Amino acid sequence: MNKKIQFQLSFMMFLEFFIWGAWFVTLGRFLPVNLDANDYEIANVFSTQSWGAIIAPFIIGMIADRLFNAERILGVLHLIGAVLMYLMYQATDISTFFPYVLAYMILFMPTLALVNSVSFRQLKNPEKQFSNIRIWGTIGWIIAGLSISFLFAWDSNEGVANGLLKNTFLMASIGSLILGLFSFTLPKTPPVKIEASEKASFASIIGLDAVKLLKNKNFLVFFISSILICIPLAFYYQNANNFLGEIGMENVTGAMTIGQISEALCLLLLPVFFSRFGFKNTIIVGMLAWAIRYTLFAYGDAGAGTYMLLIGIALHGICYDFFFVSGQIYTDSKAGAKYKSAAQGLITLATYGVGQLIGFWVAGYIGTVYAGIKSEDVAAFWQHVWLVPAGIAVIVMILFLVFFKNEKIEFKE
Repeated sequence: MNKKIQFQLSFMMFLEFFIWGAWFVTLGRFLPVNLDANDYEIANVFSTQSWGAIIAPFIIGMIADRLFNAERILGVLHLIGAVLMYLMYQATDISTFFPYVLAYMILFMPTLALVNSVSFRQLKNPEKQFSNIRIWGTIGWIIAGLSISFLFAWDSNEGVANGLLKNTFLMASIGSLILGLFSFTLPKTPPVKIEASEKASFASIIGLDAVKLLKNKNFLVFFISSILICIPLAFYYQNANNFLGEIGMENVTGAMTIGQISEALCLLLLPVFFSRFGFKNTIIVGMLAWAIRYTLFAYGDAGAGTYMLLIGIALHGICYDFFFVSGQIYTDSKAGAKYKSAAQGLITLATYGVGQLIGFWVAGYIGTVYAGIKSEDVAAFWQHVWLVPAGIAVIVMILFLVFFKNEKIEFKE
């Protein structure tokens, strides 16, 4: 691969996930501390990610894939995003903040597909080359977290008390401005010419062409399980950073980067596990990891039980890769050549869209149910909260174990 293009794509991925990691990880702590948001308001803010995921296919399918160069759309979206991030940085109450974060997520979520499109179109052998590009995204997320905790100490107890968490939005705004400008220097990625007979329909854009796959009982069980397991996932995104900070853990955002390191390592372990133990067992281990993680969160503390918290964070790789990456492989194997993209779109809509949307609302509701406990005992409050997603994960795992019939799926590297 051309070294210049390799650098461009790697830097693009670095910035894309640096921006996301710069503000999204600390959002759950920022909202109640800086904007005095209640659990329902926090849930509504996090649900903007799901609305962005639901709307994203339309921006990609009707505009990016058909009308304009992908790199130019990427640039425009990130330049607008930089302005919205700066407005979020200046916001002083939740009613002002919410419209900005909603608009930002609607614009940001499509960029996750755009950076992939730009990369795939430039790579001669994407199956082997893409991982070397994508890893820089994980590095970007990790660098953002380490900077917040160890370089700037914005999420330290003193930093939080002084309102410094809002600086994460300024950092993300600067990153978005840089990526917005840099995007116009990326290799040209024009829209693919499509015959009139192949023009996108509403159904094809959101993946409904693949609904016929649900006639297969195994795929239906997997599909429903994918939606349900996103409820525990939403608890992590919405609550983890605030939970760790409230019980007294220092350098929370930096510590949470252990999850991204684990995710990268588990991607290397996944092919071996998948080939040796099969798809069903891999998925079950992923679900079990969610239950174990939240049980560790429920009974860990910032003192002698810190190791439980760190193990819980480190389980992120197994939680995410063993279920979601395995699920992508399974979906690809079940869809014929004609429906591969539609099937992946359907699963993405079901998980990041519908599943997490339900999950964020459930997490907000559970927070209000146990709110009375929090004023008396913060540790007891969080124990009650974390046992809910742990129980949900166990129930989903049992349902999958009973109703999904084992079948052999080949892992294609």
